[in-house]
Amino acid sequence: MTTSDARKGDAAAPGSHATAPRPRAPGPLLRLLETRAPLEFASAVALRPLWGMAPSGDGHPVLVLPGLVAGDASTAVLRSFLRACGYAVSGWGQGLNLGLRSGVLETTQDTLRRLHAEHGRKVSLVGWSLGGLYARELAKVATECVRQVITLGSPFTGHPRETNAWRLYEWASGHRIDSHDLHAPLRFAPPVPTTSIWSRSDGVVSWWCSVEPRHHEAENIEVSASHLGMGAHPAVLYAIADRMALPEGAWQPFHREGWRFLVYGDTEQLRHAHGGTGAAHTAGHPDPMEAKR
Repeated sequence: MTTSDARKGDAAAPGSHATAPRPRAPGPLLRLLETRAPLEFASAVALRPLWGMAPSGDGHPVLVLPGLVAGDASTAVLRSFLRACGYAVSGWGQGLNLGLRSGVLETTQDTLRRLHAEHGRKVSLVGWSLGGLYARELAKVATECVRQVITLGSPFTGHPRETNAWRLYEWASGHRIDSHDLHAPLRFAPPVPTTSIWSRSDGVVSWWCSVEPRHHEAENIEVSASHLGMGAHPAVLYAIADRMALPEGAWQPFHREGWRFLVYGDTEQLRHAHGGTGAAHTAGHPDPMEAKR
């Protein structure tokens, strides 16, 4: 979906379910913009001497989960950055992420519980794209082990066919995208502080599908980044460090005052444009958080 398409959707009547636009996969222009990903990785490495300016951590464990057909190598810059901030960081250790194959979530849950036991502290989960969907579900089944969830360009409110990766998923996983009835449960935010970082210029995932519905401990941070380079974009790294540095049990929303106003988008405007409910309504789905009130 192009930015112009998105703006048309913003003009939809607040709270209107019947006329709300259904997200579409990003178009050719946004797919072309994915070629900036190497520059985003290069900028993160070039700025390494400045990593110390990011908020410092308290040493708690962090588990980083990669996206589709990616492995721990894809999150190397992100994990190095988080170690420099003072965290005990681990990769997922399962090679390439080839989709929801037998044992994947079980093995990842074992890793999560092991880190929790070894460190005696709750674990922050950072998931990129498909890895973010895993992180959200892990936080629901092992809530006592999870401190917070941060997702990067993860399509949890829409349908996988509203991305440009669904055919790749079917090829990599060996099963049809509709063979798992996970789409509806994914829309429910985990019962822990949750941050969704997304970009309107994402060329793989329709950004509508990454907007977290309103909830007292769930938020959105909008950046200008590619999907493939999001995990190394300097603005994304800083936002993750900011969220990680919050004291456990003292979560606060990300603020955009000062210089941040120039870097991070105003997601509250998006919420107000849709009656304060986020993307669940725009995709034609009820907001589960609102339903619980």
